[in-house]
Amino acid sequence: MRGSRATPAVCTGRPGEPSMGGRRAIILCFAAAAVLALPWAIDARYVLFVCNLAMIYAILAIGLNLLMGYGGQISVGHAAFFGIGAYASAILCVDHGWSFWTALPAAVLVAAACGLLLGVPTLRTRGHYLILATLGFGEIVRLVLQNWQTVTKGPTGIVGIPPVTIAGLSFAREQRFYYIALAFLVLALIVARRVVRTRSGRELITVRDNELAAELMGVPTTRVKLFAFTISAAFAGLAGSLYAHMNSFISPDVFTFELSVLVLIMVMLGGAGTLYGPVLGALVLTGLPEILRDFKQVYLILYGLGILALSLFLPRGIAGLLPKAADR
Repeated sequence: MRGSRATPAVCTGRPGEPSMGGRRAIILCFAAAAVLALPWAIDARYVLFVCNLAMIYAILAIGLNLLMGYGGQISVGHAAFFGIGAYASAILCVDHGWSFWTALPAAVLVAAACGLLLGVPTLRTRGHYLILATLGFGEIVRLVLQNWQTVTKGPTGIVGIPPVTIAGLSFAREQRFYYIALAFLVLALIVARRVVRTRSGRELITVRDNELAAELMGVPTTRVKLFAFTISAAFAGLAGSLYAHMNSFISPDVFTFELSVLVLIMVMLGGAGTLYGPVLGALVLTGLPEILRDFKQVYLILYGLGILALSLFLPRGIAGLLPKAADR
């Protein structure tokens, strides 16, 4: 009796056609080229400003997603860390003559330290109690920014914040700042991806799914929660510093409860617990108001209906439309 021979592998693609991995690489190259060429294809400065603002909000949403989407800790005071990073960077540059590249890491560290301080008293709070605690923290920070005039200049804000410069080249124009914002957005995604795939990221997910079971398994839930608040605040401080140097002016009116809610909606509509969902949510919710602004009186109605439709028909967020592609 003859032994059965192994069937040779059959190539389903035509000769000369790229493989599936090759097609993905080609698509990614074209997408990267389109993103890099976007500032040269758009003449309107305001449109580029909105694009830059969307990328900064995306960094802010990525940080909140680590706290909420992966850690299960809801915060409605994230605008406070955003403001702390912006004011720290602005004060160091305007009052003390620091450059952007030295003020940026300092702003991130200050915001992270504030996140750690907020995490300590909220360790034993959950649900609506945690929401109230973060809401109170956000209002305290806003009032401090508005009334500490000797440092923050009060309601008038801080003007004359220097732009980002590299080797003497200024990135004050929207077309140039676009690449700065894009570079930091890519860096934020890389860091978030690394955090999620480490042991700390897996512990975050365990605490989110079942905190009691995580404690029984030996997961240090206290340290995990503090880590979530700290890393999330660090991302917000980075976004705040970029916002201050892009705008060259900041005031307490920007860092309000409404902004915290907006970022929360960005994470939820984009897809909480996914890497790229918050970026999609930030792009949609920053660009959608500008698209609907021509409708004048019915603008807010259409905006609200759009958010309601996304919530009803996309319960897993925008990233849930293509879960495999989003995961890749």
